[in-house]
Amino acid sequence: MNVKSQKTAYPPSVWLALLSVYLVWGSTYLGIRLAVASIPPFLMAGTRFLVSGVLLFLLMMGRGEKKPTVSQWRSATIIGFLLIVVANGGVSWIEQKVPSGITALLVGTVPLWIVILEWLGRKGNRPGIQVWAGIILGLLGIALLVFGRKEPGELEVNPLGAAGLVCTSFVWALGSLYARKAELPPSALLATSMEMIMGGILQLIVALGLGEFSRFHPLQVTVLSFEAWIYLTLVGSMVGFTSYIWVLQKSNPELASTYAFVNPVIAVLLGWLFAGEQLTPILFIATSLIVGAVVLITLRRK
Repeated sequence: MNVKSQKTAYPPSVWLALLSVYLVWGSTYLGIRLAVASIPPFLMAGTRFLVSGVLLFLLMMGRGEKKPTVSQWRSATIIGFLLIVVANGGVSWIEQKVPSGITALLVGTVPLWIVILEWLGRKGNRPGIQVWAGIILGLLGIALLVFGRKEPGELEVNPLGAAGLVCTSFVWALGSLYARKAELPPSALLATSMEMIMGGILQLIVALGLGEFSRFHPLQVTVLSFEAWIYLTLVGSMVGFTSYIWVLQKSNPELASTYAFVNPVIAVLLGWLFAGEQLTPILFIATSLIVGAVVLITLRRK
């Protein structure tokens, strides 16, 4: 075995953690759809992230992590607003109208927007031919989803919902780029818990402003929605984020970022198996285009 292969020979724990990221994050789209069926979206997401964040924060404090500073809380608030309130909260709200598989496909275009934002930024990292090919494929896939038709006169996806998902993906990319330079604790798990806490609190404020508390009736919550909420809280947030951070720490960002082109496929299959979402020829073609675009962009960025 040469030196290069030794450097890339990761232990089984890394591959198990990566597999959990694939399965857990890929399944959260279906979980969100089931949860918002009887729980208002921002109330559902806000309580989910607040509970997950508090549990993880207490765990980190119990392990002896240093108490975060005011400036670190400020950064966590900004990131929580962008990633959790606007991006994740928007996804939760839109999934009331858009199938989970299509949602995952459009959210999976985040690497595309990161490339574009970096190109338009101060450093102006100009995309190469392979990245441009990925951008074009991704945009074609999005256009096909938005304007494709299941039947004559019936669009594949709600245009407003699709536009909203494109916006949430853009905001997620914007928040991710900000998080790279933001002042945060050295512990990635502690920083994640802070972002979830602040994002959850802000989501609950949005829920209050939208009147979701007055429309929420606990006795009307279905068993399936409640089970989905528990899954999203304990597994989707805590296990998924923890596994992702573990992969980042033990391998490299390129390997961890492969979730972006695996999760949409898993979400489409789960939506078909458990939610009765249709697998149309247009959906297959759009899936191939978008996943192919993310692969080109992600591998090139390596």
